[in-house]
Amino acid sequence: MQELTPEGRRALDDIAQRHGVSADAALTLLRAVAAGGGTMAQFSHPELGGMGQWTAGGMVMVGDMFNYGLKQRVDTLCSELAALLHGKQVFVPQPHPERFGGGGQWWPAGLGAPAAAGGQNDLRYAYFPATHRLAVQQGGQMRLYDTGDHQIGGVSQQQGGGQSLVFTSQHGPVHLADLPRADAAEPAAPVVPVQIPAADGPRIEPPADLPRAAEPTPPMAPAQAPPPAQGDPLALIERLANLHHRGILSDDEYTTKKTELLRRL
Repeated sequence: MQELTPEGRRALDDIAQRHGVSADAALTLLRAVAAGGGTMAQFSHPELGGMGQWTAGGMVMVGDMFNYGLKQRVDTLCSELAALLHGKQVFVPQPHPERFGGGGQWWPAGLGAPAAAGGQNDLRYAYFPATHRLAVQQGGQMRLYDTGDHQIGGVSQQQGGGQSLVFTSQHGPVHLADLPRADAAEPAAPVVPVQIPAADGPRIEPPADLPRAAEPTPPMAPAQAPPPAQGDPLALIERLANLHHRGILSDDEYTTKKTELLRRL
């Protein structure tokens, strides 16, 4: 069971005191709201009417069903606790042991210890609320995602039609595909300045450590057929064959001209 951070403990005690409940009752609600992703809670505590349920938006059920004052208190408490989870790091992050695919740290060391981790088959994940990061490894490839203001409280894996992860936050279900990637961006290629002659000064040259822009290659002129043939047709055919062999004439040009000269024989 996760422990509260010092800041989380102070905030929880303040909420409990303002609403006239014990710290234990407030902690029970806090854990229930966290387990419900900040949008729902199922709890059981004598001060709260025994077993009860809360859903964001005003739906409250308590064991003392006709105690409307208690219902209002539970609704207000849960709403404040959900806001607390959204705005602060309330629980001390603790790594969860890997249950599938072996143990060991597979995420970048700079992320620290995850608040939640797990996996199945070749797909596993680790959530880091302090840095708003979610690490996912599949098929030996690791990806990082930015969780933004989501407070991840649960996860489910869908196997049909390909493995996928769906998380629960205070905003509701969060699909992995909806989270932006947070991997290190590829370094951009250096920009090579264009050499422009100054109006009344020296030429502007690029820095020595940058590659120079390649000079554009002028387009090749299309092959020109030889001028109208005169003289011996056989000699001209021999010249055409030489030009064709050197690649100056295309196959079509060579065949057309050769046929024309053969007609003159």
